[in-house]
Amino acid sequence: MRPAYLTDQAIQSFIQSAFAEDIGPGDYSSLAAIPSDKKGQAKLLIKGDGVLAGIEMAEKIFKSYDPSLEVTLLKKDGDEVNYGDIGLTVSGPAASILSSERLVLNCMQRMSGIATLTHRLTQKIIHTKARLMDTRKTTPNFRLMEKWAVHIGGGVNHRFALYDMVMLKDNHVDFAGGIQQAIERTKAYLASHNLNLKIEVETRNLQEVEEVVRVGGVDYIMLDNMDYATMRKAVAIIDGKFETEASGGITEETLAEVAECGVDFISMGALTHSVKSLDISLKAF
Repeated sequence: MRPAYLTDQAIQSFIQSAFAEDIGPGDYSSLAAIPSDKKGQAKLLIKGDGVLAGIEMAEKIFKSYDPSLEVTLLKKDGDEVNYGDIGLTVSGPAASILSSERLVLNCMQRMSGIATLTHRLTQKIIHTKARLMDTRKTTPNFRLMEKWAVHIGGGVNHRFALYDMVMLKDNHVDFAGGIQQAIERTKAYLASHNLNLKIEVETRNLQEVEEVVRVGGVDYIMLDNMDYATMRKAVAIIDGKFETEASGGITEETLAEVAECGVDFISMGALTHSVKSLDISLKAF
């Protein structure tokens, strides 16, 4: 099931903006060198091992640029791929293939890198109830693709942006004058503006955890930068009353131990801000 943020309008808006950036008034290399009636075909060549993501997007990009292009998908999003696999073939006007090539590759290489990392990390916590979650630490104007890739890789999307969930982080709490004030003001604001949004509160120690539990009225409690012993105590204090998210400084090496503390979710900014792209190319044949 496609996430709610992946509307046709959002996808097409991204594609048109990306083409405006990359092509502008024209791809003069292709327009100048390739006869307008020249037909061609190319294959998407996978040059590494990983989880494929963005192939559905690739078809949309090709067809948005030139509806006459014929795209045959040989793999699907979420497939595990290996060096030498062919993801798709595209045929039609050669200039159109060349003009849309870079946007297809930029999306698929980065999305596949994110999906590959997400899949690998989810396997490390599969023995627990914890789910791996992304953050808003994404590339400006590319969040749609990056969060889609996390979803394809088996991760959970956190809030998409600032408007679809309330997260009261440490600075919100400090500026509001405390946890109780921040929660009460938030609930009043949401009620007065007829907004039905989930609320999450970040906690830094057990005292703050106890205060959130006492005040109530939220959906999630974030346990930020806590060591394992403290996190286990926090989970015990919360006792299932609210869902829990572990965050802050979590690495591939520490992920499983964090999950074993009993949290519901683990968020890692590295899923989108520190990922290696999967090597993919488009070759004429």
